[in-house]
Amino acid sequence: MTNISNLSLLTMILFVMIPVSLSYLFSLGIGKSAIWSSIRGVVQLFFIGYVLTFLFSIPDWQGVGLWVAVMLVIASLQASKRGKGIPYAFLLSFSSLILIEVFVLSLWIVFDIIPFRSEQVIPMSGMIIGNSMVATGLAFERMKNEFHDSKGEILAALSLGANASQASQLIIRKTIRAAMIPNVDGLKTIGLVQLPGMMTGLILGGASPIEAIRYQIVISISIFSSVSICAMIISLVTYRFFYNRKMQLLEEKGGKK
Repeated sequence: MTNISNLSLLTMILFVMIPVSLSYLFSLGIGKSAIWSSIRGVVQLFFIGYVLTFLFSIPDWQGVGLWVAVMLVIASLQASKRGKGIPYAFLLSFSSLILIEVFVLSLWIVFDIIPFRSEQVIPMSGMIIGNSMVATGLAFERMKNEFHDSKGEILAALSLGANASQASQLIIRKTIRAAMIPNVDGLKTIGLVQLPGMMTGLILGGASPIEAIRYQIVISISIFSSVSICAMIISLVTYRFFYNRKMQLLEEKGGKK
């Protein structure tokens, strides 16, 4: 694979200037934000590059354990921001994410899909945790909005004798479906519209297309399963916080006003 020189990397400034110029041209007001985000992204990537170099140099169990723990905490914090107003949002996020990571990683190792090596476990775990984080945050946000928009229907169902679980069934289904749809659509066009990131990286690294496809199948199906389970866990647990002990609907938990 051809090495990208520092000089060649600097030419990416030209690509950054395109959205910045458009921002000023159409008075979008995001020029400074675009520049700052680009700089921050580059610095973060170089920092992570050095961190990964260190992690790959220490025993695998230490490298994997340390960095997976960091990813889980950061992902949980980010996802819980979407659940502002919902009790135990961080704990729920962390619990669901660690459950998914242990489940997926165990299957990978038990069925000899990948060896327990930092170079493989850390990047692949990052994809699982990252996508599950998005699904968790989306589930929190969708749940709050659905309880706001469907308040009348829920109250009507409760008045007719439905319990909290029955009154919330439609919202739970909508929330899980909303979290799964992006991955369902992505699987429909995978490899046709664009080559997925992992597959592209392996091909650029010299792997054969067939071998790259095998790894991509593993990660794509694992992500799909992880997102589905995360959305289900968050939905089935979170809806209870919208009711009191007498199964009466509470005021909104940080949703729309």
